[in-house]
Amino acid sequence: MIDITPQAQEHFTKLLSSQDAETGIRVFVVNPGTPHAECGVSYCPKDAIEKSDLKLEFDQFNAYVDEESIPYLEEAKIDYQTDDMGGQLTLRAPNAKARKVDDDAPVVDRIKYILESEINPQLASHGGQVALADFTEDGVVILQFGGGCHGCSMVDVTLKEGVEKTLMEKIPEVKGVKDATEHQLGENPYY
Repeated sequence: MIDITPQAQEHFTKLLSSQDAETGIRVFVVNPGTPHAECGVSYCPKDAIEKSDLKLEFDQFNAYVDEESIPYLEEAKIDYQTDDMGGQLTLRAPNAKARKVDDDAPVVDRIKYILESEINPQLASHGGQVALADFTEDGVVILQFGGGCHGCSMVDVTLKEGVEKTLMEKIPEVKGVKDATEHQLGENPYY
C-alpha cells in the first residue's frame, strides 16, 4: 500500500530511537479526496492507535494509517534523500486528492480522476485548475478552467499539449478536448 524506501525506514528508525519503544509512525491525509488534501507523517504512540487503523509492519517500527486515509494512500511512497545541506523527507500520494478508480470504471469517473490526481496538481503551481464540464457522445471532453488559468495567454498550449495529450494517452475513449471557459473575463491570470 505505502512504499517506505529503505532510506526513509532508516530515517524513521533514527527518529523513533528517542521515543518510547512502542511508538510508531502515523501516515495520514487531511481533507482526503478534495483539492485541499494534505498528506502527513507523525509519531504514533501506543495510546493513539485505533482498532480501525491499518497496521503496516516494517523491520524496526510499525506504521499506522487511519481508516479514512487508507484508499487515498494507495500507491503512496515515502522517501528520504540526503545532500550536503542535510536531508529531505518526501511523501508522494497520487491518490490523496482523488480516490483511485479502476480501469473499468465509467469514463467520466476516470476523466475526473486524471484531472484531480495529475493535471490539477500541475496547474496549481500556476494558481490554476480545471474541471470537467461535460463528456460528449463523440468522445470530446469539455473543460472549464479557473484560477490562474482563467484568462491566461498560454491556455491553448496547456489544453492541447498538456490536458488533451494526457487524457487521450490514459483514456482511449477520449477523442479530443475543448475549452468552454470565457477567458476574456479572467481578471487574475498567471501570465
